[in-house]
Amino acid sequence: MEIKLAKSAGFCFGVKRAVETVYEQIREQKEQKIYTYGPIIHNDEVIRDLKEKGVCVLETEEELGKVKDGVVIIRSHGVPKRVCSMLEKKGIPYVDATCPFVKKIHRIVSEQSARGAYIIIIGNPDHPEVKGIQGWAKEDVKVVFTAEDAQAVTVEEGKPVCVVAQTTYNYNKFKDLVEIISKKGYDITVLNTICSATKERQEEAERIAKEVDAMIVIGDKMSSNTQKLFEICNHACNNTYYIQTLDDLDMNQLRSVETVGITAGASTPNKIIEEVQNNVRINI
Repeated sequence: MEIKLAKSAGFCFGVKRAVETVYEQIREQKEQKIYTYGPIIHNDEVIRDLKEKGVCVLETEEELGKVKDGVVIIRSHGVPKRVCSMLEKKGIPYVDATCPFVKKIHRIVSEQSARGAYIIIIGNPDHPEVKGIQGWAKEDVKVVFTAEDAQAVTVEEGKPVCVVAQTTYNYNKFKDLVEIISKKGYDITVLNTICSATKERQEEAERIAKEVDAMIVIGDKMSSNTQKLFEICNHACNNTYYIQTLDDLDMNQLRSVETVGITAGASTPNKIIEEVQNNVRINI
């Protein structure tokens, strides 16, 4: 059997940086309670290990507001501006592990919104990254996720429009939605803020999926970028399997294939990827 492993599989720069930030704080703040506001990344294996080391995950702003001491780490997905303001007002030390590419979008949205632009965020409205980006805009902000959302966009005459994207959004879908909005004739500025690593990962996954008999996509079920990888691969290869760990993989499904492709989302640790790759090689 031939196995084609995507070179881009696994931790991206922003995720690696965020995870390393938490472990660094564990080493340096031995006497302090360490919190993350939301899971630092979307991967159960990593979160479980951090919890075993004493890290507490705060799920809501209400829980965050009750913190009186310790250190809060802001997740890689970023947070609304009001969260940072609340921590500063309370005097709670915090470490910002927001992905630098997401922080760039925060700055763009904040500046464009201050200039009076209507902000359109192309992405999943339920994703924490998108919720965070929204929190850096003023009142004129809309999230567009579907073609219907794009068709429904209405902006008052003469108001400039600034379009940004969730960093892990599907590039082709982004272009399609921008085209719908652009046809409305607004004074529009489009900023493709999809992370270059995301685009490369998606393109590589699609290429490999077209070349193999079966495709394995590894990542947490909550991971937006992994969900998009699965969607892309599943379109290119009928035998595409979405797993979180090796335990989710049914080896019998691969018995009759000659080539298997493997890719993984940006929040998937290398040890899980290697475990899957090695077991497929040995057992098939």
